[in-house]
Amino acid sequence: MPVEIRVPPLGESVVEATVGRWSKKEGDSVRKDEVLVELETDKITVEVAAPADGTLGAVRKQEGDTVGVNELLAELEAGAAAPAAAQEGPAASAATAEKEGAAPPTATPAAATATASADAPTSPAARAIAAEHGVDIGGVQGSGPNGRVTKEDVLKRIEDGRAAAGAPQRQPDAAPVAQQQPAAAAQKPAATPAPAPAPTGDRPETRQRMSRRRQTIARRLLEAQHGTASLTTFNEVDLHAVMELRKRRQDDFVKKHGIKLGFMSFFTRAVIGALKAFPRLNAEIQGDEIVLKSFYDIGIAVGAEEGLVVPVVRNADRQTFADLEKSIADLGKRARDGKLTLDELQGGTFTITNGGTFGSMLSTPILNPPQVGILGMHNIVERPVVVNGEIVIRPIMYVALTYDHRIVDGSEAVRFLVTVKQLLEDPINMLIEG
Repeated sequence: MPVEIRVPPLGESVVEATVGRWSKKEGDSVRKDEVLVELETDKITVEVAAPADGTLGAVRKQEGDTVGVNELLAELEAGAAAPAAAQEGPAASAATAEKEGAAPPTATPAAATATASADAPTSPAARAIAAEHGVDIGGVQGSGPNGRVTKEDVLKRIEDGRAAAGAPQRQPDAAPVAQQQPAAAAQKPAATPAPAPAPTGDRPETRQRMSRRRQTIARRLLEAQHGTASLTTFNEVDLHAVMELRKRRQDDFVKKHGIKLGFMSFFTRAVIGALKAFPRLNAEIQGDEIVLKSFYDIGIAVGAEEGLVVPVVRNADRQTFADLEKSIADLGKRARDGKLTLDELQGGTFTITNGGTFGSMLSTPILNPPQVGILGMHNIVERPVVVNGEIVIRPIMYVALTYDHRIVDGSEAVRFLVTVKQLLEDPINMLIEG
């Protein structure tokens, strides 16, 4: 009797997903716990594994289909897995062709095989593009964390294959045609503009389906822009004291806690101190009520390959500097590896985003509803500043606070950001204020 493979529970409040890449096809031999298909939800990718050894039967849902929890994906004929020799593949095809006296199939210019290896550490998007273009992922050099193969790596491999095969490359866009001059006299009819010449040369394009996560990001960003009264205020922070403190205590900190003392723990503690002083920044709007929260779950924005995610550090006000550094490092690594759970992505009360890691000097962060505040950090640049009447060189960072003006007044937002600045410029205050 066939074993039904159904959509597993996807997490709290998540009721549907999009079918991603099937790693097996109908008739393939499978082993217990071997990944059969990936499901894309709003936040994470869920892997569905085989419940037993056997042969994959009828596949009921194809890539791109929307499915709900417990919906039938496929059927599995349970039993001993078929021997590996029964599996069709490039090597088997070549051997069969040679035995029968025919020439083995020729590889396409973009790849040496028509199937993508599932063994290499790869992103779902990379595997999908590789399968579509017949790229052997096992031969692609990964540029991501831990050698992870990204979609950019696969696209580069495809372009390199075309170049090696002598395919025409993209030509520079044609120069714009000069605008037609107006008629010399009013009585003469205006000259008809000459049609622009058609582009010449190879102009390749790649069309990709937006992942469910990217669709969700796009929708939520528009909702944030249209559903809030967002305003941003700016300030600058002299990080001289923080950097000197880190320099003095770094070695002892690493020896004791096994992790470096970074900047995020300082900024998180400074934000919590400011939130306690200005609680409306730690609130949300529900109907015509303001819900003030007396707990501090701080979201830390992380740029992952599949899109921005914001894992949450729970009860950040109760954590030491070492606890914060460990929590933030762990969440960041698992975000980039796609290992976060849905619970770790929900329920934050305030968000911190650090564009400085990518070299950003200044930006206006977008709110993460229903939160009403987000702090943007930026890169640290040594600049001349006046201290006690003298010009000195100090490490300066611009900071930005975007807030929902419906419940947070401008003066309140400015004073919040000034409090963050004061706590960072004299970090001993964080200990005194708790």
